Amino acid sequence: MKFLNRLDEWLIAILLAAMTLLTFSQVVMRYVFNSGFTWAVELTGIFFAGMIFIGISYGVRVGAHIGVDAVIRLLKPKTLRVTSILAVLLCLLYAGLVIYGSMIYVLKMKSAGIELEDLPIPMWTMRALLPVGFILLVVRFLQVLINLVSGKSDHLHLANEVEEALKLKATEEIK
Repeated sequence: MKFLNRLDEWLIAILLAAMTLLTFSQVVMRYVFNSGFTWAVELTGIFFAGMIFIGISYGVRVGAHIGVDAVIRLLKPKTLRVTSILAVLLCLLYAGLVIYGSMIYVLKMKSAGIELEDLPIPMWTMRALLPVGFILLVVRFLQVLINLVSGKSDHLHLANEVEEALKLKATEEIK
């Protein structure tokens, strides 16, 4: 899993860097040389989609997703753990439905043989980012579920915006 942890971080960083470099070069080409790449916008969109679908699973791993947990925080530890397990199971069900539906979509795109608008790449290969991203999400939720069931974790970790805002305010007051 350490490899998978580093892989998603590296992929996100590479996609962000590639997207930034491509966009920068497109701006230079347009405004300095009055030219440009016809395929730049499409490729940038593909890089962005890749970052989103890899970033979803990364967000689960680091507990960055926002959730409404005002009521959940009032639960007793055992009830909190059971509720968290139920939430993760529902997330796995949802991800499974998305994987199933997106695989049908990707296979239909493959059989249609359509290419991207500006690049000679089969459209289904880029649309495959959706099921791949959700497969990564399933892996992350399975990790969370294993930690909850084994007792390594007592609840589903979500981003705490209030706590982060208070820390930021305290940091600003010190300056």
